[in-house]
Amino acid sequence: MLKRYVALFMRLMAVLSIAVFLAIVRPEFLSVNNILNVLRQSSLLFLLASGLTVVILTGGIDLSIGAVLALSACVMGTVLKTEGMLLGILVGLAIGAGCGFMSGAMVAFIGLPSFMATYGMLWIAQGLALMFMKAEIIYGFPQTFRFFGAGGLIGIPTPVILMFLTFGILYLLLTYTTLGRNVYSIGANMDVARISGIRVRRTLLIVYTVSGFLAAFSGMVYISRINAVEAGIGEPLLLPALAAVCIGGTSLFGGEGSIGGTILGAIIMSLVINGMNMLGMTSFWQSFAVGTIVIFSVLIDQIRAMKFQTD
Repeated sequence: MLKRYVALFMRLMAVLSIAVFLAIVRPEFLSVNNILNVLRQSSLLFLLASGLTVVILTGGIDLSIGAVLALSACVMGTVLKTEGMLLGILVGLAIGAGCGFMSGAMVAFIGLPSFMATYGMLWIAQGLALMFMKAEIIYGFPQTFRFFGAGGLIGIPTPVILMFLTFGILYLLLTYTTLGRNVYSIGANMDVARISGIRVRRTLLIVYTVSGFLAAFSGMVYISRINAVEAGIGEPLLLPALAAVCIGGTSLFGGEGSIGGTILGAIIMSLVINGMNMLGMTSFWQSFAVGTIVIFSVLIDQIRAMKFQTD
């Protein structure tokens, strides 16, 4: 528990340091509109990375989240334009949860490595999205639906509100429930967790279903904001989400990390990209910077873990 809070403190200091630096070199960084823009960008990234975090805490990985986002968003967009918003949202979220459920079943009951199970689901969901859309683009969603991605309450963008609501729910789930304790126990040592009486299969099934559901949910917010959807919409989103989880301090080996770290990781990524845009740096340097930050974040956590083990 102490290691977790130390990691969160380090990420919080990183956020504050980046913000102070940008405020010095570009005073316009502190404008309300820019701060809200950073949080809006962070929210879309966090919503996708949050489900991935829960999976990684169990020692697994979900490579399908981008493709599941695309498939659910394509079906959601089509149904809501033809049959109504409520049905479209429900169908889209159900597809995301269903894809996650199938990935979880392959991991928990068939025994496939999570890498292979979710990599296969990536291709299945991507293929279904391509067949469903037939190279078409759907755009022009109802204004009520666009509230989720482009609306706001009391001056706060809706995606930011949804980000903090999702964070609060997952924080309570992982910190104060039996399911949350089981997630960490499975990630620390699955065999010991099974011997201890934890229902490992059921927990894994729930975890991957949650990941698929949150991928679909983030897809809903995403297409609501850009007011369009096409089959390839999720392809560039997997690696940034994985980067946010790594920057947030969640161990890829499972059992270590927190949803609080992921939200800070998403904010750090958005701050870096926003700051480099304000400094006029190209996207090539942005990719280089994000990659460097990911490597140093993982390296620092490895050093910190070794220090705690020797103390």
